[in-house]
Parts: sequence; C-alpha cells; structure tokens
Amino acid sequence: MNRIKVLWVDDEIEMLKPHFIFLEDRGYEVVPCNNGQDALDLIKENIYEIILLDENMPGLNGLETLQEIKISNPLLPVIMITKNEEEHIMENAIGAKISDYLIKPVNPNQILLSLKKILNHKNLVDKKTIQNYQKEFGRLSISLNSLATHQDWINHFEKLIFWELELEKLEDSSMLEIFESQKKEANALFSKFIEKNYSSWFKDDTGPLLSHEIFKKMVFPKLKQHKPTILLVIDNLRLDQWKTIRTEILNYYRIVDEVNYYSILPTTTQYSRNSIFAGMTPLDIQKQFPNWWKHDYEDGGKNLHEENLLKAQCDNLDFKRPISYHKITQLNQSEQLIKNLQNHSHEGLTAIVYNFIDMISHAKSEMEVIKELAPDNRAYRSLTQSWFKSSSLKNLIIKAAKLDFQLLITTDHGTINVDRPSTVISDKETSMNLRYKTGKSLTFNKDQVFDCKEPKSLNLPSISINSRFIFAKQDYYFIYKNNYNHFVNLFRNSYQHGGISLEEMIVPFVVLSPHK
Repeated sequence: MNRIKVLWVDDEIEMLKPHFIFLEDRGYEVVPCNNGQDALDLIKENIYEIILLDENMPGLNGLETLQEIKISNPLLPVIMITKNEEEHIMENAIGAKISDYLIKPVNPNQILLSLKKILNHKNLVDKKTIQNYQKEFGRLSISLNSLATHQDWINHFEKLIFWELELEKLEDSSMLEIFESQKKEANALFSKFIEKNYSSWFKDDTGPLLSHEIFKKMVFPKLKQHKPTILLVIDNLRLDQWKTIRTEILNYYRIVDEVNYYSILPTTTQYSRNSIFAGMTPLDIQKQFPNWWKHDYEDGGKNLHEENLLKAQCDNLDFKRPISYHKITQLNQSEQLIKNLQNHSHEGLTAIVYNFIDMISHAKSEMEVIKELAPDNRAYRSLTQSWFKSSSLKNLIIKAAKLDFQLLITTDHGTINVDRPSTVISDKETSMNLRYKTGKSLTFNKDQVFDCKEPKSLNLPSISINSRFIFAKQDYYFIYKNNYNHFVNLFRNSYQHGGISLEEMIVPFVVLSPHK
C-alpha cells in the first residue's frame, strides 16, 4: 500500500517523534523539517500530499512560509499549528487558504483526524453522495408514475436537478450515466403529461403559472412597493443554469421569493418572451396587435416590438410610473447601461433582456470551439458559470445592488441537448425550428411529437385554416429527408428549444433584495 507522504515543519521537530511513530503506524510517511526555508527547498524537490506547518519559527516564520508555498503550490493542503491564539494570526492564516488550524499542544489523534478530514474528504463525500443517490433512485422511480399535477412535476424536476449537480462532482461518471437514463424516462412521461393537460391550462385557474401571466401575477405586485426595480430576462436560462450562478448573485442580493413557472409552447422567444412582455397569449397578441406579430414563415424579426408590448401592458394595468426597456446583445450596450444605471433609479421598472446565454446555445451547432467547450450538460453549466463570473451581467447586478434596486430575474424558456432525429415532410411555408413546426401539410412520426390540429386550443395563431402545430417531445429534433445525414450530424448533440421537455418548459422566477 502506498504511504501518504507528510512534510512536518517545526523548529522543535525533535520533540515530535512520538507523533511521527503514531502516524507512521497508521500508514503515513512523515518527513521532518525544522525551518521554513528548508521546507520550501524540499517542496521543490519532492511531492508531498500535505504539509503540517508551525506558525512560530525563527527566520522564515509559518505565515511567510505558507505564502511561499501557496505561490508555488496553490492546491497543496497546509495545516497550520500554533501556540498563538491571537485573532489576527488566525485570520491571516485562513486568508492564505490553509486547510485547517490547530492550537498547541496537539495530541496525535487531533493530527490524525485533521489529516483524514482533508485527505479523505473527497472520497468520503463521493461515497456518501453515491449511497444517498442509490437510496433516492428507487424513490424517484416509484414517484415518477404517480406525478399527477403541474406542481408534482416541478418538485420532481427540482429533485432531478439537485442530484444531477451532486453526481457531476463525482470522479466516477457511472452514476451520472444511470441518472441520465432516469431523466430520459422522466422526460418521456412529462411529454405525455403535457400532451394530456396543456390545453386545459388556458381554460381555468387550475393550471400552473404561464409565460403570459408572469407580469400580472409576479412582476406587477412587486412594483407597488415603489422601489426602483429591474426585471432581468436572461434569454434561454435553464433552471440548472440558474442554480449554478445563483450562489454568485447571493453575494450581493438575498432571495425574497423563488418560484418556477411553465414556459408556453412553442418554447421560443417569438412566443414565450413576447407573451411575457405583452401579458397575452400569442393568439391574443396576433389579434390585438397584428402589426406587431409575424408568422413563422414571414421574413423579419419576430420579437422587435417587446418594448411596445410592455408599454401597452403597463397601460392596461394602469401603471403610471416611468418604465424603460433595454435589450443587451453586445458588450458596449451592457457597459453603457451600467454607466447610466443611476439615471434609471427614478423609474418604476427597468426591463432588461440579456441575450448571451442564448447565443452560446445556438453557437454550439455553428462553431467547433463551442462544441469542444460544451460537449454535454455538465460542461454547458460550467461554461455558463465561468462566463457569468467575469461577465458584464454580473457587473450590472453588482451596480444594481449598490443603487438599491429590487431585482427580478427570470427567463423566457430553457433548452435541451437533442440527440434523436425525427423526420418531417412539409411544404415551403413550414417553420424552420428544429423543435416545433407549424404549417398546412405535415407528415411526421406520431410517437415522437405532440400534434395539435387546432392551434386555437393552445392559444396559438394559425397561418391558415388547415395549419397545425407539432412539437418534438423528449430529445428529438426535426430533420427533413433532403440531405438527411448531413443535418443529422450537424444538429445532433446541439442545444435546441421550441418543444416539450422539462429543461425547456420549467423555468425560474426569482425576487431578490439587495443586502443592507
């Protein structure tokens, strides 16, 4: 068995021989050293798994030695041992990222426990995570067949995300592979649930919170507090992505309320985000504002009138305070808004659409570098998190907190990593989206789609009397027969939205207040 190599640095090292014997009997190899400079030389020449470091030594003291260690070996764990209990010593050591802090006199068991805690922490956590998931696996599988309401599915999806984020921390990916099969099963049943229940949600108040209700039920009540408020709509932000950036935002804001709602179908900007700003279903937008609505087959932008729709909704709700709308697609736009944010503090609402995550999602099918950076969901979340930490969006949130803005964060829809092609035959006026189609003549695999022959039943506008909507279920994506293999390979393992999946439909709405 390989012995764990420990470097122990102490100017009274000879007095610690009983400790060495104790540790060596338990599988450790202890290398003694009596000063900081020799320790740094040893670290350069040898590999140690952990350092035990005395704080009070002549010459190069413990804190100075610690600083040099962290410069050359930032990940090498160090346990600081000291007689000094002064607060500033402890603060300096902790600030230098020590792994543990022990006060002399220390007994051998203290040392042993500290070593085990640090060196075995990852293995212990991994083992416990696997054990807990194995217990939960059965419960999740059993409960899957009894999910009857929209809230049941939200709760189940929250649990799935929790376990996905936990299992991805494991070095062994086998449990994550088991989880992926469980999530696929969930999406299959969720698609059936949506197919059976979705149309009824528009008929009464028994359904979930939907895109077109967000402003009236969630945003508008918060505006009555007369605090300057930012509504931040991060395009294409999945619930799991929100979980990854949430911690960073909580450095500046605290959560007042956090709910999940359902994006309407199709889960695309044209439909879901327009509905948020209009406070209407797509059918009602098309009826009331025909000049602001374009059908899928028509040329031109499909979401060019969000500001107009927002102002019309505010007028309808008799909201009299000033509002502004900002769509951020470029860095300079964000920087300009940050610079001028104080000028918006008198407004009742500052609405901001932030497009970067959506751009990453779409770029995966177009740019090889994004395919390399985000080959799977784990990497996609990691990319989102890394981007956010140094993004202008984070700077905007920091500035908003300083100016005491109330912050409302949401999205229009999520996205799913598609894997299975589904062939569609259609005419020229059919929409081009890979997760839904609308048109007059559609031939498709009935098992792979939700077929809506009457768009009005889903509060969707019709292109013509005979037009219908079809939505891809689970991780299917629509492909035409022409040049089939090329497009199958081009879009497989890409992020798409517009269809039916947990990832696309169940999305966050969060109310935050700045730290005082």
